[in-house]
Amino acid sequence: MNEKKTCLGIELGSTRIKAVAINSDFQPVSSGDYTWASRYENGVWTYPLEEVWTGLKTALSQVEDRENIAAAGVSAMMHGYLAFDKEWNLLTPFRTWQNTITGQAAAELTALFGFNIPQRWSIAHIYQAVLNKEEHVPKIAHITTLAGYIHYMLTGVNAVGVGEASGMFPIDSGTQDYDQEMVKKFDALVKERDLPWTLTELLPRVLAAGQDAGKLTGAGAAMLDGLPRHPLRASGGRRGNRDDCCQRGCAPDWKRLCRDFHFLYGGPGKALEKGIRGNRPGDHPDRKSGGHGPLQQLHQR
Repeated sequence: MNEKKTCLGIELGSTRIKAVAINSDFQPVSSGDYTWASRYENGVWTYPLEEVWTGLKTALSQVEDRENIAAAGVSAMMHGYLAFDKEWNLLTPFRTWQNTITGQAAAELTALFGFNIPQRWSIAHIYQAVLNKEEHVPKIAHITTLAGYIHYMLTGVNAVGVGEASGMFPIDSGTQDYDQEMVKKFDALVKERDLPWTLTELLPRVLAAGQDAGKLTGAGAAMLDGLPRHPLRASGGRRGNRDDCCQRGCAPDWKRLCRDFHFLYGGPGKALEKGIRGNRPGDHPDRKSGGHGPLQQLHQR
């Protein structure tokens, strides 16, 4: 293996955008960041998408030897609501996890599913928009998270990691995909509103660690001022069997790195097990979705 090769992790947090390159000894070799803050506009906490790209470029410009990057991944604040039309034009300002404007939708969906739906989840946001009869709703072709949006723009692949997806809609732990019974219930709930879409048509594809999540395209590299066209893992999420997290897109020499570098390749965690608790602060004591940890957000059958 070329010892100069690095893996790049990109994280868009609530207060900073970070870019960190590490080597095969798991040591940070270069990093950069950009400070930003949400804005309260027209009753909504939001970030302008233009600043996403300004911040990414600024953070990456501080990372040295970018030509040595062999693989990368994007993580960002979970949940929230980004709605796009067929051409991926933003239909309404980004609604972040900070908003508490979906109380009616969250309560109705919790009752319908028999499963706790927090206000910050994407499904609560879209159903609240339906209830509010917002003008953009019939035009929606895609909904995703911030990490999912960036991943699509960089790769052309509309997919998120299963951990990221668990903040959009309940996940069936058996299939590690959206719970299909709940999807059917939601579609039946909104059927009388004569909308031109079904929920499955709007949601991004769910990928587990190790699945092919695409490569940085020429257009994507240009958006980041010329990064090398390396593989990207599915955006967000912290789940999947660590031993297969780098089966595609990386040379075998990078498997050990991928197993232990939790930010980039889904972490040192094990395959999903029932009974795991406390994976992050806020874990719900009854394994409902009220906490922040990705494992407890799964629909456990």
